[in-house]
Amino acid sequence: MKKKAITYCVLILLLGTLCGFKGLEIKERKLTSTKPPFTLVLPSEFRLIHSFENEGENSFTRAYLYIKERDKQTEELLIVQVADRTNPQAGPISAPRLRPYTEERMYLKDKTKKGEVDIDYMIQLMAWNPDASSLQPIVKKGIVVPPHWALQGQLQFIYQKEYAVSIRYSKDVNSFGFKVSDKGDQWNRDLISGDEKKAYEAFKEAFMNMMDSIDTQIP
Repeated sequence: MKKKAITYCVLILLLGTLCGFKGLEIKERKLTSTKPPFTLVLPSEFRLIHSFENEGENSFTRAYLYIKERDKQTEELLIVQVADRTNPQAGPISAPRLRPYTEERMYLKDKTKKGEVDIDYMIQLMAWNPDASSLQPIVKKGIVVPPHWALQGQLQFIYQKEYAVSIRYSKDVNSFGFKVSDKGDQWNRDLISGDEKKAYEAFKEAFMNMMDSIDTQIP
């Protein structure tokens, strides 16, 4: 049988079967994964809102939706997805390239290496949509998802050709304590300045610290 590469796809959080903390847990700000083994330190303390698992032809995917809230309103979102290769006859697991929603509001795209693992990452501006199906687990718990601009950092890596890990962290631009614009053009990377630039720099520092904390060489 011809070997085919497994492609790791971003899944809608409402699909699949509800699952628990299998293979992943967060204590205070430390995230620990057992499959694959890695740890990282998060920018904030998060609580689990929803999780699911989905079994495909060649892979098994687990996804977790976490939030940090204040006064019943979402301030930060964290989505962690892990795909395991389950078919030994299939090719190595793979992941699609990171792509921004718009080039004008992508501020950073690069790669780094932690141990033997290559990590791709990106920072961009996005808009939270409270009507999105993926965010309904939050809304159904009576927590507001504001329709605001949010800064988002994404990172992904392949672990020993057996696992694909994707982490998306986003934060409401109004939660930094600055008076920022709600006009998208003011956030374009060629124009960004003032309080918008301050918010971006604060987010970038938090995201890069999280990425730098990744440890894939757990004894």
